[in-house]
Amino acid sequence: MRIVSLLASGTEIVCGLGAGNDLVGRSHECDNPAWVKRLPVCSRPAFDVQISSREIDAEVRRRIKQGETLYYIDADLIARLEPDLLVTQEHCEVCAVTPTGVTRTGCENLANQVLALSAGSVHGIYDGILAVGKAIDRSSAARKFVANIQRRIDAVRQAVRSRPAPSLVALEWTDPIFPMGNWGPELVEAANGKLLLGNKGEHSHATSWVHVRQANPDYLIVAPCGYNLNRSIHEIPILEALPGWFELSAVKNGRVAFADGNKFFNRSGPTIGETVEIIAEILHGCRLGRGWQGRAWSRYKQSARVAA
Repeated sequence: MRIVSLLASGTEIVCGLGAGNDLVGRSHECDNPAWVKRLPVCSRPAFDVQISSREIDAEVRRRIKQGETLYYIDADLIARLEPDLLVTQEHCEVCAVTPTGVTRTGCENLANQVLALSAGSVHGIYDGILAVGKAIDRSSAARKFVANIQRRIDAVRQAVRSRPAPSLVALEWTDPIFPMGNWGPELVEAANGKLLLGNKGEHSHATSWVHVRQANPDYLIVAPCGYNLNRSIHEIPILEALPGWFELSAVKNGRVAFADGNKFFNRSGPTIGETVEIIAEILHGCRLGRGWQGRAWSRYKQSARVAA
């Protein structure tokens, strides 16, 4: 079978099911496992994503309002790759290529099957894994894969269940402020944290910084959607400029963490097992294996500009 995945978590699922050798093309965001970056890239952002967080948000809103695309798909390349299966998603029009984008470029006719995954919850992520397994005739492997992720999450749950549950606010975007949503609250719950903003199974929505100040959580995790750890850290000056930042309990007590949102907090795939470990490590100091600090998250350090 020949597979083109236009979804980072879809690529992870295909590889996790032992079918990585069937991948012949990927999206611009597919980066895990690392070797997939050698595959032909079949999509790209429709605008410069190196601009500021506020500018990205404004451009996304403008394009959605005007009915303009957020991603370009290389239909000619996909045609040459001759895929049997094209993997995309229908959960969020902002995060990755959707069936609408596929249809707009005529790519739905370039594969025998187009599989659009829909997450929104942990159960939805498991359903996506099972759907990919069925599409590539690896249903048994998919069931085992889901069971392994569940065991990983349950191991964290058991390790921290007797500890006090600290309060937490997790941000998916910094300018404007978007608290965690979708499957994220379930992961916080598994790591024995008390999420103060954001609702289970619902899309993240912009909120006022005042609400974060009023919540005044014990811990704050900053993991912007699509940002790796290094770029997440570059959001520090934006947050430090907000009124009352240095008065937050989490800031005063050294309990602010910046994390790799792209790979671990915003990706609807098998990395959710690692995400629960990361949250438990931040909230409880519960280190499973060799730990995640420095690789997936780091503690907040006051910017040199403010320190001076």
